[in-house]
Amino acid sequence: MVIPVHDVNPVRGTPYVTYALIAANVFVFLFMPGLAGSTVGDNGPAQLCHLQAFVEQYAAVPRELIHHQLPQLVPTGAVDPRTGGCLVGAPGYDKSPALSVLTALFLHGGWLHLVGNLLFLLIFGNNVEDRLGHIRFLLFYVACGYAATYAFAYLNDTSSDPLIGASGAIAGVLGAYLVLYPRVRVWILVPLLFFLPLRLPAWIVLGFWFGLQAVYSSGEGVSGAGTVAYAAHVVGFLAGMLIAWPMRAGTTPPPEPRGLIFGRHARPRW
Repeated sequence: MVIPVHDVNPVRGTPYVTYALIAANVFVFLFMPGLAGSTVGDNGPAQLCHLQAFVEQYAAVPRELIHHQLPQLVPTGAVDPRTGGCLVGAPGYDKSPALSVLTALFLHGGWLHLVGNLLFLLIFGNNVEDRLGHIRFLLFYVACGYAATYAFAYLNDTSSDPLIGASGAIAGVLGAYLVLYPRVRVWILVPLLFFLPLRLPAWIVLGFWFGLQAVYSSGEGVSGAGTVAYAAHVVGFLAGMLIAWPMRAGTTPPPEPRGLIFGRHARPRW
């Protein structure tokens, strides 16, 4: 994978929604029970059982989304004193599968999962928000998340594994950026023997990212692909492209000037 660090694409205003989404994801992560770095307790059996119950309640589950088959028994968050495992019982809440798609967008399974997602959102989300406007960007973000989650659920309709993370929504942001700003230069780090900095057009960086997700979604080129919802990334990306396509005209900034302009003359580079 490549690691984006900066794009040469200034914005006209402050991307309040992008910053708010980043803050909300970090806040929820810090208070998720049973995770390394959580501000709630430690990582002992009680916290891990609490985490199972928390995820079961707020994560999106394919079987629930497609067939509306809610489980009769769920983790209660308590530890069985005899076995040391997690107790299960009848759910003490009414779960809405459709609403769980929204809550799942703010849950992450670890620091790498969180930081990786938010890095892409920070770099590419501000320009998409600048183009769409604050409210439309928020609706766009949620719509891509729903499209990605439901598509993955449809492809895995019998699965009871919880689906969490903002990856599908952020993939939509990347798809929109590719359509709106394909020629903008993006600074990336390529991990070889060391981190090699390169500046490449967005269509290469994001096209390469999408190509990897498409390959991984087929199960090729990666072990343990079942633990990552690559198909959701692919659908989210395509949804973002489709929504942004009518707005693509006139959004690519002009090429970077070779010098500072003073009147009709350019100052030479040194």
